[in-house]
Amino acid sequence: MSDILTPTEEALAEAPPPTRGGGALRYLLTKAGGGLVSLVLVIVLGFLLFRVLPGDPVLTMTRGRPASKEQIAELEAQLGLDKPLIAQFFDYLWRLLQGDLGESYVFRVPVTQKIMERLGPTLLLVGTATLIAVALGLWLGTRSAWRRDSRFDKVSTSVALALWSTPTFFLGLLLMAATSGWFPTAGMVNSDTPPDFFSQAVDVAHHMVLPTITLVAVVYAQYQLVMRSSLLEEMGADYLTTARAKGLRDAMVRRRHAVPNALLPTVTLVFLHMGFVVAGAITTETVFSWPGLGLLTYDALEKRDLPLLTGTFIVLAGAVIVMNVLADMLYRVLDPRVRAS
Repeated sequence: MSDILTPTEEALAEAPPPTRGGGALRYLLTKAGGGLVSLVLVIVLGFLLFRVLPGDPVLTMTRGRPASKEQIAELEAQLGLDKPLIAQFFDYLWRLLQGDLGESYVFRVPVTQKIMERLGPTLLLVGTATLIAVALGLWLGTRSAWRRDSRFDKVSTSVALALWSTPTFFLGLLLMAATSGWFPTAGMVNSDTPPDFFSQAVDVAHHMVLPTITLVAVVYAQYQLVMRSSLLEEMGADYLTTARAKGLRDAMVRRRHAVPNALLPTVTLVFLHMGFVVAGAITTETVFSWPGLGLLTYDALEKRDLPLLTGTFIVLAGAVIVMNVLADMLYRVLDPRVRAS
């Protein structure tokens, strides 16, 4: 059994010895440089995108309040909106280089402070949902592929496709209607909950049930379908036939040989979605009024809070870029064919 080589091991045995120093460093610098270029483009796009949207931030802020033209002009000057767009951009870029995302028009606090306040709830909700979705998707994908065309495969794949194609907000509303009165449908914790840790933790977990189920139902299908497809490609490989001929049980062949190689394409997808742990789910947080970055982004868009909107956009997109670069790094570690190339 020791002479059975998986495709990964065969590639490692046949590939020329990798250049440990220059090759790895060049690969790292290339990926990091690509990520940096993407981040610069995100900063430029984020600034320009939200300033060409219809609507005037000053008029939005003064809606329902009597304001003269002089007062509106003074407010525009205070916010720097009276300057040409190119001057606004360079002012914003200079502050950004100093780590300053500006001050929120609506909340009148630094954007960085507001983002940090909302970061914890998003990490808690979407992080928990991501872990559950990864475990569930990989398990179902493995079983579906190994039992191809069985009733389990047909049912689980059909359900995954149906959930994946369902709009997130619609699924959330369906869950709210179906479980009316069983679980909280808004917020993160009740105001009358005792302040002790256990009571607060139980209340937060109770509020997390519906939004977590919504996120898991939408996301896990991607992991299941990718894992199923990857494992089906491996099942006809010669090394699995050799492993069975050596007397290995079917479960051992699946667990020790087929699944590890089928996991390689799934790793990139998992890491890319880990970037969305920070990005959060704007739709889900909005539907369930979960006080995270998603709801904060929605509020900023609704109220035309340009500094807050641009700041959240940079943080969310930056998280995806960072996780994308990390996925490339990890793929190089896991697959010797990438190291040898």
